[in-house]
Amino acid sequence: MPEHSRLRRAYDGVIWLVLDQWFLIALGIVIAIASQVQVADSQLQLKQTVVTYLCVAIIFFITGCTLPTQVLLDNYSRWKVHLFVQVQCFLMTSAVIFGIVSACATNRNFMDAGLLIGLIFTGCVPTTISSNIVMTRKAHGNDALTVVQSTIGNFLGPFLTPPLVQMYISTHAWYTEFLPHASGGYAEIYRRVFKQLGLSVFLPMVVGQVVRYFFPKATRKVFIEWKLNKLGSFSLLVIIWQTFDQAFGAGAFASVKDSNLVFIVFISIAYFLIWLGVCLLLSIPWLPKEDTVAVAYCVPAKTPAMGVPLSNLMFVGLTSLQQSKIQIPMVIFQGLQIAMSSMLTVAFRKWIHSGKQKDEESLSEDHDRDSNLTTNRK
Repeated sequence: MPEHSRLRRAYDGVIWLVLDQWFLIALGIVIAIASQVQVADSQLQLKQTVVTYLCVAIIFFITGCTLPTQVLLDNYSRWKVHLFVQVQCFLMTSAVIFGIVSACATNRNFMDAGLLIGLIFTGCVPTTISSNIVMTRKAHGNDALTVVQSTIGNFLGPFLTPPLVQMYISTHAWYTEFLPHASGGYAEIYRRVFKQLGLSVFLPMVVGQVVRYFFPKATRKVFIEWKLNKLGSFSLLVIIWQTFDQAFGAGAFASVKDSNLVFIVFISIAYFLIWLGVCLLLSIPWLPKEDTVAVAYCVPAKTPAMGVPLSNLMFVGLTSLQQSKIQIPMVIFQGLQIAMSSMLTVAFRKWIHSGKQKDEESLSEDHDRDSNLTTNRK
């Protein structure tokens, strides 16, 4: 092969990779920006409100405009899949992490106690909402099923996460000694979570469905042909920036040893792959490929948007430094899960399309066979 042709193929490959994984590159950029420049303390509340409501609302408005209503209703009625996904999201993930924490806790000098509690919180919180939908759509999976599972999980989270965390820390291990007694007053977290779900998830999705019903051609032209649905990916980048901006601004990463941070990174990758492997192994035998991809994005994902305020409300009286340490594993895992999820979109797309191609070839062979039989009879 001529040298020019090899260089051209390499150049085309790099361009394709950059265009396909632009989100991963942008993710690194926004985290780097958050590490260097943070929003002023006086603007933190405004930033959090705008990002939490506006950016999530944009994602779900686009989802409502692009998903057929009947498809959503059909997926909400699949109770077996709901049970299958939520049991893994809450019980399987938390059990795996508790095993890891128990192993780490055998040496008191190995890990900071706050980080161990943060790991437990990571395993007990529900799946995230925004990134699941963006990644499932990018991987050509069943994004309607992802919407359903994400909303159900975040509805159950305020009720299931506190008792799960309390169950795991009731062992009275040494790393729980710094914790005050759980306050037990969850009325505020319920109010906040359900207000957020209503205003940023359900209402925008309903409005999107209404817009789709009355203006089907216009919505298809704007969001599909003009590719304005990419706005959901940009909104997700803003959400990620907000999380890391808050973590760096609070000095969370500077409060623990570098060796502990390195361990959190590697162990986060490990249990993400464990959760992913388990849910794929259990899903493939009975679910279609598009549904399997949706489950693979819902089960391993975790939302610090619920874990962070829950950790503050469950243990009133912790110093800001102790709170930051508990939140570190959740924040690190969010960045890693989105990075790995973005890379998985390539493999999932090829897997889904290979199945469709085989089905098309099989149908073509059946058609040819039927044609030959008809000809022979004549």
